[in-house]
Amino acid sequence: MEKVKLGNTDIMVSKLCLGCMSFGNKDNDPGNWMLNYEDSEALIKKALDLGINFFDTANVYSNGVSEEFVGKILKKYAKREDVVIASKVYFNEGNLSKEAILREIEGTLKRLDTDYLDLYIIHRFDYNTPIEETMETLDSLVKSGKVRALGASAMYGYQFQMMQNVALKNGWTPFVSMQNHYNMLYREDEREMVPYCKLTNVSLTPYSPLAAGRLSRTQWHANTKRTETDAIAIRKYDSTEAMDRKIVERVHELADKYGVTMTQISLAWLFSKGVTAPIVGITKMHYLDDAVGALDVKLTDEDVSYLDELYIPHKVMGAISPEGK
Repeated sequence: MEKVKLGNTDIMVSKLCLGCMSFGNKDNDPGNWMLNYEDSEALIKKALDLGINFFDTANVYSNGVSEEFVGKILKKYAKREDVVIASKVYFNEGNLSKEAILREIEGTLKRLDTDYLDLYIIHRFDYNTPIEETMETLDSLVKSGKVRALGASAMYGYQFQMMQNVALKNGWTPFVSMQNHYNMLYREDEREMVPYCKLTNVSLTPYSPLAAGRLSRTQWHANTKRTETDAIAIRKYDSTEAMDRKIVERVHELADKYGVTMTQISLAWLFSKGVTAPIVGITKMHYLDDAVGALDVKLTDEDVSYLDELYIPHKVMGAISPEGK
């Protein structure tokens, strides 16, 4: 699989990132759709065999169990220097305060059983901690060797730019990646975030690239436990079902035209938009093969325009407002 540079670093990542939110303890999962250790192991091994070297987890996924699984399985099947491990901090006591970051990185490294993270991502913007405190603390992790590079996730464009400016002004480590909410059914970041990232060579590694499966099938709802119980996905997508179904129909049309799957069209669309590595949260083996097949699909400019033209602006989903919504 082709590897590309992550931002302005020398870190080479596969063009697909395996999202590990689904790995963990079913006791922490009210919908009962998480993968146990054995199933997580099989999926990670399959990803490695397909050439995927980029793995994304977080301190809060299954209360840390995801990190434990990822660390143990990668140690079994790969050399540490051959994989890129990303984890996150924010949804914890203290959010992005100095105390919280220094505490949480130690827990993350211990659970992953590694001396360093390749990419440490702030999960959201923290309204209660001075940006200087957060960025200086993150910089100290890079200087100490505990973290190779920094990334950020879902926030408003102005917030990301403020944090970058503070880092650059003080000679601290800036972010090299943005893990934002971005797919064919949610394109609000095309206003500010995506252009800013392209201008400054920040890699786009979006989550929910298939809109929780809605861009991979003709039925809006699948008959699965996750579809029935994933309240976050329901909140993100179901209120705009009427307008977005028309886009899904066009994805299906192009998939038929080219003899590929809807998943492959949807991921190819992201690559056409300059995405470095979409994060695919996969729970079944054949879904992984399907996603990898997207790398061979090339959409024409006319295809992209056809998929783009029905989009209607949506309510912001991902970034946290000052009111906490």
